[in-house]
Amino acid sequence: MSDDDFMQASDEEYDFEYEDEEDDDTGDVDIENKYYNAKQTKATDSEEAVGQFLAIPALEQEKGEWGFKSLKQAIKLQFKLQHFQQTIENYKELLTYVKSAVTRNYSEKSIDNMLNFIEKGSDSPAAVECIEQFYSLTLQCFQSTNNERLWLKTNIKLAKLLLDRKDYQAVSRKLKELHRACQKEDGSDDPSKGTYSLEIYALEIQMYSETRNNNQLKVLYQRALKVRSAVPHPKIQGIIRECGGKMHMSEENWKNAQSDFFESFRNYDEAGDLRRIQVLKYLLLTTMLMKSDINPFDSQETKPYKSDPRIAAMTDLVDAYQRDDIYKYEDVLHTNKDLLADPFIAENIDEVTRNMRTKAVLKLIAPYTRMRLSWVAKSLRIGEAEVQDILSYLIVDGRVQGRIDEHNSTLEIESLADARRVKTIQGLADSVGELFASVFKDADGFRHAVVDTSFAELGGEVSSFPDSLRGTSLRSAGRQRRGNLKSGFVNMAMH
Repeated sequence: MSDDDFMQASDEEYDFEYEDEEDDDTGDVDIENKYYNAKQTKATDSEEAVGQFLAIPALEQEKGEWGFKSLKQAIKLQFKLQHFQQTIENYKELLTYVKSAVTRNYSEKSIDNMLNFIEKGSDSPAAVECIEQFYSLTLQCFQSTNNERLWLKTNIKLAKLLLDRKDYQAVSRKLKELHRACQKEDGSDDPSKGTYSLEIYALEIQMYSETRNNNQLKVLYQRALKVRSAVPHPKIQGIIRECGGKMHMSEENWKNAQSDFFESFRNYDEAGDLRRIQVLKYLLLTTMLMKSDINPFDSQETKPYKSDPRIAAMTDLVDAYQRDDIYKYEDVLHTNKDLLADPFIAENIDEVTRNMRTKAVLKLIAPYTRMRLSWVAKSLRIGEAEVQDILSYLIVDGRVQGRIDEHNSTLEIESLADARRVKTIQGLADSVGELFASVFKDADGFRHAVVDTSFAELGGEVSSFPDSLRGTSLRSAGRQRRGNLKSGFVNMAMH
């Protein structure tokens, strides 16, 4: 073969291979273009975009990345459109790609993001049922592929869904299964799975917090704080601290509650979680319960939220509380009914209101010595029964010296000067009584001796008295003298 023939043969072979590769690239480029065209269409017509996305997997000769991406987009759109049955069928198809069409890490991240996306749209029973189907299909798929990490993540999400539905028995069973998966053979926590263990603790703490099981909650709370082998998401720490704060509040441990709510707020804020606003309200609530004059917005973390309209009502309450302005306080509560929509705030605000009204009653009655309960109630815009209850507490506590006339519904304040004088006179009378008892307790025997001597000195005869009168007359005389002496001491004490 000549050199020219060789070169011609080589060119033909090269041209053939080049044309073959160009065809493959053209096919991928065509699929890619269809994918991006569908993405543009979804902004204007979701139904049309779903059809375009679902047409792409059929264009691939083998299951590949573009088919996987297209199914993801179609599933999200169908879920938004509430086509739940079609969504489930397409999700089943998507899971067939994870074994060979895409890498393990890419498939795991994509599925986890998919589950996070549909969690946000679980606002109807049909959507919740669809999500449960997603979890079930995911667990079946990744259990067969021995992907323990995604299996744990999905089960934790399922436990959270059950907790949101308040199915506490199912949550308890699922948490036990998850605890076993995160433990070593000896039953201790596996340090390599510390992050998952902390998420499981957070869910269990939430469950015990909602069911008011403070004994179990306290044990788990302390155990969760001791986990050092994990670097958890700040949101997890926020959940644990929030439940801890509520636990301390139920025990009226205001100081520790304030500390936990602050830590919870700080972690939620770091995570960018909207829960931070509600926890900040709890922090303001504990400030009032602690009867603290410290401004809760002095810290660097809370200062940016001082003018946030979402907490304006609670800020006004704290301001009125610290200025002892009962009228402003009552007006804020009356005009912000949504403030009490949170059961935790509604449960604990009563204690703050009670403190405010108690201080207002003390301030109102200070200049007076006698007043009607109806006047106090009208002045403070509260019920007469509550006024009587507050005054009774203050009298028993010793903060008010007075008495309530229930028949006339009045309060009479005792003068402190009169009270001190009566107390002094009573003390003096008691001392005189003790002195009298000490001096005259043996007076009968002493008196007979003196009387006999006196009669003898006078030349009288004791025997001249009749037997029946002798002892009686002498005893009567002795009692009269003692009575006169005692009366003299008491009159001296009273004057």
